[in-house]
Amino acid sequence: MHIFVEIGPLKAYLKHQLTSHFSIGLVPTMGALHNGHLSLIQTSKKENHITVCSIYVNPIQFNNAADLEKYPRTLEQDIRVLQDAGCDALFCPGNSEMYREATRLKFDFGSLDKVLEGEFRPGHFSGVALVVAKFFNIVQPDRAYFGQKDFQQFKVISTLVEELKFDIQLICAPIIREHDGLAMSSRNVRLNTDERTRAVVLSQSLRESRDRLLKGESFSAIKKFVMDKCIQSNVRLEYIALADRENFSLLDNVREPGRGIILIAAYVGEIRLIDNLFLTEN
Repeated sequence: MHIFVEIGPLKAYLKHQLTSHFSIGLVPTMGALHNGHLSLIQTSKKENHITVCSIYVNPIQFNNAADLEKYPRTLEQDIRVLQDAGCDALFCPGNSEMYREATRLKFDFGSLDKVLEGEFRPGHFSGVALVVAKFFNIVQPDRAYFGQKDFQQFKVISTLVEELKFDIQLICAPIIREHDGLAMSSRNVRLNTDERTRAVVLSQSLRESRDRLLKGESFSAIKKFVMDKCIQSNVRLEYIALADRENFSLLDNVREPGRGIILIAAYVGEIRLIDNLFLTEN
């Protein structure tokens, strides 16, 4: 596996590969890799000649300085994981390579980045969009791979690609879960044993909410049920929401099950976790 910390050498390497008309797959990550990331790597390897993984903890998408400071950084371990997975190239730049000076560019995605994660993490999606646009310009992939756990982010990036006319196919892969249903996340490593046990309430709440919704129960009643369930588990619920997964308009009842998605965010101890579930799989 080739490892790059600077843009120039990475672009030279990829330019050489393109002389053979190879396709490139990009898997953008912030490191602390788990099996969810590896599933994206494996899918990219099946669909492309070259797979590039990026590892970069992007400071401008954090609106909580403590969260940025404590975000897990396990680069040496991640390199071994990627080598074992057969990844072709790793791009792990420093901040000075990605931002030579303080950025002035901001993105506005209308209502899409004003609700849910956008409401509770103002500026987050603008920071995500900027760094992803940079990776797209640097790597120029044919396909880019993201996980469903950050589905609102995926819709933001889809809008970015459409608006800026990137010639890139976006792939959203299903959530990979632990044996008890907890969505795999880099932040899970920060949970202590008790918190890890309690964190499963997020996925349990989503499954039970889906079942109740499809049986016709009102979402207002379901929200009360989830709030009580989180209180019993000593988990601080930030939101439980029903949305249209195409445009992320918030819903108070099921209109088209095939477009519905339930999303949850909560603090387990000081660790903020998110998860979601489609009402039906199309």
